[in-house]
Amino acid sequence: MTASPIDEPAGLRASGVLSPSASSVRRSAAAEPGFGRDVDATLRWAATVGGRIAAEESVAAVWETLAVVASRDVAAARILEPHVDALRILHEAAQQGIAGPADVPDAATWGVFAAEGSGMRVTARRDGDRWRLDGTKPWCSLAGRLSHALVTAWVDDDDSRGLFAVSLGDAGVHAHGGPWHSHGFPDIVSAPVDFDDVPAAAIGDPGWYLARPGFARGGMGVAACWWGGASALLTPLCTAAAADRADQLSLVHLGRADAALWAARAVLVEAADVIDGGAEVDERLLAARVRATVSEAAQLALDEADEALGPLPLVADVAHARRTADLRIYLRQQHGARDVAGIGRRVVAAAEGR
Repeated sequence: MTASPIDEPAGLRASGVLSPSASSVRRSAAAEPGFGRDVDATLRWAATVGGRIAAEESVAAVWETLAVVASRDVAAARILEPHVDALRILHEAAQQGIAGPADVPDAATWGVFAAEGSGMRVTARRDGDRWRLDGTKPWCSLAGRLSHALVTAWVDDDDSRGLFAVSLGDAGVHAHGGPWHSHGFPDIVSAPVDFDDVPAAAIGDPGWYLARPGFARGGMGVAACWWGGASALLTPLCTAAAADRADQLSLVHLGRADAALWAARAVLVEAADVIDGGAEVDERLLAARVRATVSEAAQLALDEADEALGPLPLVADVAHARRTADLRIYLRQQHGARDVAGIGRRVVAAAEGR
Protein backbone atom coordinates (compact mmCIF):
# COMPACT_ATOMS: atom_id res chain seq x y z
CA MET A 1 0.00 0.00 0.00
CA THR A 2 1.24 3.46 -0.80
CA ALA A 3 -0.01 5.30 2.28
CA SER A 4 1.20 5.54 5.85
CA PRO A 5 -0.74 6.17 9.08
CA ILE A 6 -1.78 9.75 9.79
CA ASP A 7 1.06 10.16 12.30
CA GLU A 8 3.54 9.00 9.64
CA PRO A 9 2.60 11.11 6.58
CA ALA A 10 2.97 9.57 3.16
CA GLY A 11 5.56 10.70 0.62
CA LEU A 12 5.04 11.08 -3.09
CA ARG A 13 7.63 8.52 -4.17
CA ALA A 14 6.56 4.88 -4.33
CA SER A 15 9.61 4.01 -2.22
CA GLY A 16 8.14 5.97 0.67
CA VAL A 17 11.51 7.63 1.28
CA LEU A 18 10.93 11.31 2.02
CA SER A 19 13.08 14.13 0.71
CA PRO A 20 15.26 15.82 3.35
CA SER A 21 12.99 18.87 3.20
CA ALA A 22 9.84 16.84 3.77
CA SER A 23 11.46 14.90 6.60
CA SER A 24 12.56 18.09 8.33
CA VAL A 25 9.13 19.71 8.01
CA ARG A 26 7.44 16.54 9.25
CA ARG A 27 9.57 16.59 12.39
CA SER A 28 8.87 20.27 13.04
CA ALA A 29 5.14 19.74 12.49
CA ALA A 30 5.07 16.91 15.00
CA ALA A 31 6.69 19.16 17.59
CA GLU A 32 4.34 22.12 17.05
CA PRO A 33 1.57 22.40 19.69
CA GLY A 34 -1.81 23.13 18.19
CA PHE A 35 -0.58 22.25 14.69
CA GLY A 36 -3.38 23.01 12.24
CA ARG A 37 -5.91 23.69 15.00
CA ASP A 38 -4.41 26.94 16.29
CA VAL A 39 -4.28 29.23 13.25
CA ASP A 40 -1.92 31.82 14.70
CA ALA A 41 0.50 29.17 15.98
CA THR A 42 0.42 27.41 12.62
CA LEU A 43 1.08 30.69 10.83
CA ARG A 44 4.13 31.28 13.02
CA TRP A 45 5.28 27.75 12.22
CA ALA A 46 4.74 28.38 8.49
CA ALA A 47 6.90 31.50 8.71
CA THR A 48 9.76 29.44 10.16
CA VAL A 49 9.67 26.65 7.57
CA GLY A 50 8.26 28.42 4.51
CA GLY A 51 11.50 30.03 3.38
CA ARG A 52 13.33 26.70 3.31
CA ILE A 53 10.55 25.06 1.33
CA ALA A 54 10.28 27.96 -1.13
CA ALA A 55 14.03 27.90 -1.77
CA GLU A 56 13.90 24.29 -3.00
CA GLU A 57 14.97 24.04 -6.64
CA SER A 58 12.97 20.84 -7.10
CA VAL A 59 9.21 21.15 -7.38
CA ALA A 60 9.03 17.46 -6.47
CA ALA A 61 10.50 18.29 -3.06
CA VAL A 62 8.11 21.22 -2.59
CA TRP A 63 5.04 19.20 -3.52
CA GLU A 64 6.07 16.26 -1.37
CA THR A 65 6.54 18.56 1.61
CA LEU A 66 3.09 20.08 1.09
CA ALA A 67 1.59 16.60 0.77
CA VAL A 68 3.27 15.49 4.00
CA VAL A 69 1.82 18.48 5.84
CA ALA A 70 -1.67 17.83 4.40
CA SER A 71 -1.56 14.16 5.36
CA ARG A 72 -0.95 15.23 8.95
CA ASP A 73 -3.45 18.13 8.94
CA VAL A 74 -5.35 19.54 5.96
CA ALA A 75 -5.87 22.94 7.57
CA ALA A 76 -2.14 23.30 8.22
CA ALA A 77 -1.46 22.66 4.53
CA ARG A 78 -4.12 25.23 3.60
CA ILE A 79 -2.22 27.75 5.74
CA LEU A 80 1.26 26.80 4.52
CA GLU A 81 0.64 26.43 0.77
CA PRO A 82 -0.18 30.07 -0.14
CA HIS A 83 2.67 31.31 2.06
CA VAL A 84 5.12 29.09 0.17
CA ASP A 85 3.52 30.02 -3.16
CA ALA A 86 4.02 33.74 -2.46
CA LEU A 87 7.65 33.22 -1.48
CA ARG A 88 8.29 31.17 -4.62
CA ILE A 89 6.69 33.89 -6.75
CA LEU A 90 8.98 36.48 -5.19
CA HIS A 91 11.96 34.14 -5.67
CA GLU A 92 11.05 33.63 -9.33
CA ALA A 93 10.80 37.40 -9.76
CA ALA A 94 14.20 37.92 -8.15
CA GLN A 95 15.76 35.37 -10.50
CA GLN A 96 14.51 37.49 -13.39
CA GLY A 97 15.94 40.69 -11.91
CA ILE A 98 12.56 41.93 -10.68
CA ALA A 99 12.76 43.81 -7.40
CA GLY A 100 10.63 42.63 -4.51
CA PRO A 101 9.01 44.60 -1.70
CA ALA A 102 11.28 46.41 0.74
CA ASP A 103 11.38 46.23 4.53
CA VAL A 104 9.57 42.90 4.89
CA PRO A 105 10.39 41.19 8.20
CA ASP A 106 11.65 37.62 8.25
CA ALA A 107 8.61 36.58 10.27
CA ALA A 108 6.17 37.85 7.60
CA THR A 109 3.25 35.62 6.69
CA TRP A 110 2.00 35.76 3.12
CA GLY A 111 -1.14 35.15 1.12
CA VAL A 112 -1.83 35.28 -2.61
CA PHE A 113 -5.06 37.11 -3.44
CA ALA A 114 -5.70 36.61 -7.15
CA ALA A 115 -9.40 35.72 -7.36
CA GLU A 116 -11.92 37.84 -9.22
CA GLY A 117 -15.62 38.14 -8.44
CA SER A 118 -18.74 39.70 -9.87
CA GLY A 119 -19.11 43.30 -8.74
CA MET A 120 -15.65 43.34 -7.14
CA ARG A 121 -12.55 44.87 -8.66
CA VAL A 122 -9.22 46.14 -7.40
CA THR A 123 -7.46 48.78 -9.49
CA ALA A 124 -3.88 50.03 -9.31
CA ARG A 125 -2.75 53.56 -10.11
CA ARG A 126 0.74 55.04 -10.20
CA ASP A 127 1.89 57.31 -7.42
CA GLY A 128 5.39 58.42 -8.38
CA ASP A 129 7.57 55.32 -8.26
CA ARG A 130 4.96 53.51 -6.17
CA TRP A 131 1.43 52.28 -6.73
CA ARG A 132 -1.87 52.61 -4.88
CA LEU A 133 -4.63 50.01 -4.70
CA ASP A 134 -8.35 50.69 -4.43
CA GLY A 135 -11.33 48.37 -4.53
CA THR A 136 -12.50 45.04 -3.18
CA LYS A 137 -10.89 41.62 -3.71
CA PRO A 138 -12.92 38.45 -3.00
CA TRP A 139 -11.78 35.16 -1.46
CA CYS A 140 -8.82 36.47 0.55
CA SER A 141 -7.98 33.66 2.94
CA LEU A 142 -6.76 34.66 6.41
CA ALA A 143 -6.44 38.31 5.39
CA GLY A 144 -7.22 39.37 8.94
CA ARG A 145 -4.32 37.33 10.32
CA LEU A 146 -1.60 37.57 7.67
CA SER A 147 1.00 40.31 7.60
CA HIS A 148 1.47 40.60 3.80
CA ALA A 149 -0.08 39.53 0.53
CA LEU A 150 0.54 39.44 -3.18
CA VAL A 151 -2.56 40.95 -4.81
CA THR A 152 -3.57 41.08 -8.45
CA ALA A 153 -5.10 44.38 -9.59
CA TRP A 154 -6.29 45.88 -12.84
CA VAL A 155 -3.88 48.47 -14.17
CA ASP A 156 -5.17 51.74 -15.63
CA ASP A 157 -8.63 50.20 -15.99
CA ASP A 158 -7.56 48.25 -19.06
CA ASP A 159 -7.51 44.50 -19.63
CA SER A 160 -4.18 43.77 -17.96
CA ARG A 161 -3.55 42.77 -14.39
CA GLY A 162 -0.46 43.43 -12.38
CA LEU A 163 0.84 41.79 -9.23
CA PHE A 164 1.47 43.92 -6.16
CA ALA A 165 2.92 43.30 -2.73
CA VAL A 166 1.06 44.97 0.12
CA SER A 167 1.27 45.14 3.89
CA LEU A 168 -2.05 44.02 5.30
CA GLY A 169 -1.39 46.11 8.36
CA ASP A 170 -1.88 49.33 6.41
CA ALA A 171 -4.72 51.52 7.64
CA GLY A 172 -6.40 51.35 4.23
CA VAL A 173 -6.81 47.55 4.35
CA HIS A 174 -10.11 46.26 5.73
CA ALA A 175 -10.50 42.48 5.91
CA HIS A 176 -14.12 41.35 6.15
CA GLY A 177 -14.95 38.78 8.80
CA GLY A 178 -17.31 36.91 6.49
CA PRO A 179 -19.69 35.70 5.41
CA TRP A 180 -18.04 32.44 6.47
CA HIS A 181 -20.23 29.69 7.95
CA SER A 182 -18.17 26.74 6.78
CA HIS A 183 -17.79 23.52 8.77
CA GLY A 184 -14.60 22.89 6.82
CA PHE A 185 -11.76 25.29 7.61
CA PRO A 186 -14.00 27.11 10.13
CA ASP A 187 -11.12 29.30 11.32
CA ILE A 188 -9.51 29.87 7.92
CA VAL A 189 -11.84 32.64 6.85
CA SER A 190 -11.79 33.40 3.14
CA ALA A 191 -13.70 36.64 2.65
CA PRO A 192 -13.44 39.96 0.79
CA VAL A 193 -10.85 42.62 1.53
CA ASP A 194 -11.33 46.34 0.87
CA PHE A 195 -8.33 48.39 -0.27
CA ASP A 196 -8.54 52.15 0.18
CA ASP A 197 -5.55 54.04 -1.21
CA VAL A 198 -3.17 51.30 -0.06
CA PRO A 199 0.51 51.68 -1.02
CA ALA A 200 1.82 48.73 -3.01
CA ALA A 201 5.01 47.56 -4.68
CA ALA A 202 4.67 46.27 -8.24
CA ILE A 203 6.11 42.81 -8.82
CA GLY A 204 7.01 42.85 -12.50
CA ASP A 205 5.20 44.53 -15.34
CA PRO A 206 1.43 44.15 -15.89
CA GLY A 207 0.76 40.62 -17.09
CA TRP A 208 3.95 39.14 -15.63
CA TYR A 209 2.17 37.16 -12.93
CA LEU A 210 -0.01 35.25 -15.39
CA ALA A 211 2.65 34.88 -18.10
CA ARG A 212 5.54 33.73 -15.89
CA PRO A 213 6.76 30.15 -16.35
CA GLY A 214 5.91 29.15 -12.79
CA PHE A 215 2.26 30.26 -12.83
CA ALA A 216 0.78 26.79 -13.29
CA ARG A 217 3.02 25.19 -10.69
CA GLY A 218 1.22 26.78 -7.77
CA GLY A 219 -2.01 25.08 -8.85
CA MET A 220 -0.26 21.73 -8.89
CA GLY A 221 1.09 22.42 -5.41
CA VAL A 222 -2.52 22.71 -4.25
CA ALA A 223 -3.21 19.34 -5.89
CA ALA A 224 -0.34 17.85 -3.89
CA CYS A 225 -2.13 19.07 -0.75
CA TRP A 226 -5.35 17.42 -1.91
CA TRP A 227 -3.52 14.16 -2.46
CA GLY A 228 -1.79 14.31 0.91
CA GLY A 229 -5.03 15.04 2.72
CA ALA A 230 -6.87 12.23 0.97
CA SER A 231 -4.05 9.69 1.34
CA ALA A 232 -4.54 9.69 5.13
CA LEU A 233 -8.03 8.27 4.58
CA LEU A 234 -6.45 4.98 3.56
CA THR A 235 -5.51 4.32 7.17
CA PRO A 236 -9.07 4.01 8.55
CA LEU A 237 -10.13 2.23 5.35
CA CYS A 238 -7.39 -0.33 5.85
CA THR A 239 -8.27 -0.75 9.52
CA ALA A 240 -11.90 -1.38 8.61
CA ALA A 241 -10.99 -3.87 5.88
CA ALA A 242 -8.68 -5.80 8.26
CA ALA A 243 -11.28 -6.13 11.01
CA ASP A 244 -12.53 -9.63 11.89
CA ARG A 245 -16.11 -8.80 10.85
CA ALA A 246 -15.12 -7.05 7.60
CA ASP A 247 -16.74 -8.27 4.39
CA GLN A 248 -15.73 -8.09 0.75
CA LEU A 249 -17.21 -4.63 0.36
CA SER A 250 -14.73 -3.26 2.89
CA LEU A 251 -11.95 -4.52 0.65
CA VAL A 252 -13.63 -2.99 -2.41
CA HIS A 253 -13.84 0.43 -0.77
CA LEU A 254 -10.19 0.25 0.25
CA GLY A 255 -9.09 -1.02 -3.15
CA ARG A 256 -10.92 1.69 -5.07
CA ALA A 257 -9.48 4.46 -2.92
CA ASP A 258 -5.97 2.99 -2.98
CA ALA A 259 -5.93 2.56 -6.76
CA ALA A 260 -7.24 6.07 -7.40
CA LEU A 261 -4.75 7.68 -5.03
CA TRP A 262 -1.90 5.56 -6.36
CA ALA A 263 -2.67 6.82 -9.88
CA ALA A 264 -2.95 10.42 -8.65
CA ARG A 265 0.41 10.10 -6.91
CA ALA A 266 1.99 8.80 -10.12
CA VAL A 267 0.58 11.77 -12.04
CA LEU A 268 2.04 14.22 -9.54
CA VAL A 269 5.42 12.51 -9.68
CA GLU A 270 5.51 12.52 -13.47
CA ALA A 271 4.51 16.18 -13.63
CA ALA A 272 7.22 17.07 -11.13
CA ASP A 273 9.81 15.08 -13.08
CA VAL A 274 8.82 16.81 -16.32
CA ILE A 275 9.21 20.25 -14.75
CA ASP A 276 12.38 19.45 -12.82
CA GLY A 277 13.86 17.91 -15.97
CA GLY A 278 13.39 21.16 -17.88
CA ALA A 279 11.19 19.69 -20.62
CA GLU A 280 9.29 22.16 -22.78
CA VAL A 281 5.63 21.46 -22.14
CA ASP A 282 2.39 23.38 -21.95
CA GLU A 283 2.43 23.73 -18.17
CA ARG A 284 -1.09 25.10 -18.03
CA LEU A 285 -2.44 22.02 -19.76
CA LEU A 286 -0.24 19.86 -17.53
CA ALA A 287 -1.58 21.60 -14.43
CA ALA A 288 -5.18 21.26 -15.57
CA ARG A 289 -4.72 17.52 -16.14
CA VAL A 290 -2.99 17.05 -12.79
CA ARG A 291 -5.62 18.97 -10.86
CA ALA A 292 -8.49 17.13 -12.55
CA THR A 293 -6.92 13.74 -11.89
CA VAL A 294 -6.00 14.41 -8.28
CA SER A 295 -9.27 16.11 -7.35
CA GLU A 296 -11.27 13.18 -8.74
CA ALA A 297 -9.12 10.70 -6.82
CA ALA A 298 -9.44 12.66 -3.58
CA GLN A 299 -13.22 12.95 -3.99
CA LEU A 300 -13.46 9.23 -4.67
CA ALA A 301 -11.46 8.49 -1.51
CA LEU A 302 -13.83 10.70 0.51
CA ASP A 303 -16.87 8.92 -0.92
CA GLU A 304 -15.40 5.46 -0.32
CA ALA A 305 -14.54 6.39 3.26
CA ASP A 306 -18.08 7.62 3.87
CA GLU A 307 -19.57 4.37 2.55
CA ALA A 308 -17.09 2.04 4.22
CA LEU A 309 -16.93 3.68 7.63
CA GLY A 310 -20.47 4.95 8.03
CA PRO A 311 -21.47 7.89 10.20
CA LEU A 312 -19.63 6.96 13.41
CA PRO A 313 -16.20 8.55 12.66
CA LEU A 314 -17.92 11.62 11.22
CA VAL A 315 -19.56 12.29 14.59
CA ALA A 316 -17.24 10.59 17.11
CA ASP A 317 -13.70 10.96 15.69
CA VAL A 318 -12.81 14.65 15.73
CA ALA A 319 -9.65 14.22 13.63
CA HIS A 320 -11.49 12.29 10.92
CA ALA A 321 -14.44 14.68 10.94
CA ARG A 322 -12.09 17.68 10.61
CA ARG A 323 -10.12 16.04 7.83
CA THR A 324 -13.14 15.18 5.69
CA ALA A 325 -14.85 18.54 6.21
CA ASP A 326 -11.65 20.47 5.46
CA LEU A 327 -10.83 18.40 2.41
CA ARG A 328 -14.30 18.79 0.91
CA ILE A 329 -13.98 22.58 1.10
CA TYR A 330 -10.41 22.53 -0.21
CA LEU A 331 -11.48 20.50 -3.25
CA ARG A 332 -13.90 23.25 -4.22
CA GLN A 333 -10.91 25.17 -5.52
CA GLN A 334 -11.37 22.86 -8.48
CA HIS A 335 -14.30 24.02 -10.57
CA GLY A 336 -15.51 20.62 -11.73
CA ALA A 337 -16.77 20.34 -15.27
CA ARG A 338 -15.74 23.89 -16.14
CA ASP A 339 -12.09 23.06 -15.51
CA VAL A 340 -12.41 19.79 -17.41
CA ALA A 341 -13.89 21.73 -20.33
CA GLY A 342 -10.78 23.90 -20.21
CA ILE A 343 -8.65 20.79 -20.76
CA GLY A 344 -10.70 19.92 -23.81
CA ARG A 345 -10.34 23.46 -25.10
CA ARG A 346 -6.55 23.31 -24.81
CA VAL A 347 -6.42 19.87 -26.44
CA VAL A 348 -8.45 21.12 -29.41
CA ALA A 349 -6.25 24.19 -29.73
CA ALA A 350 -3.11 22.04 -29.67
CA ALA A 351 -4.54 19.71 -32.29
CA GLU A 352 -5.28 22.68 -34.53
CA GLY A 353 -1.81 24.10 -34.03
CA ARG A 354 -2.97 27.18 -32.13
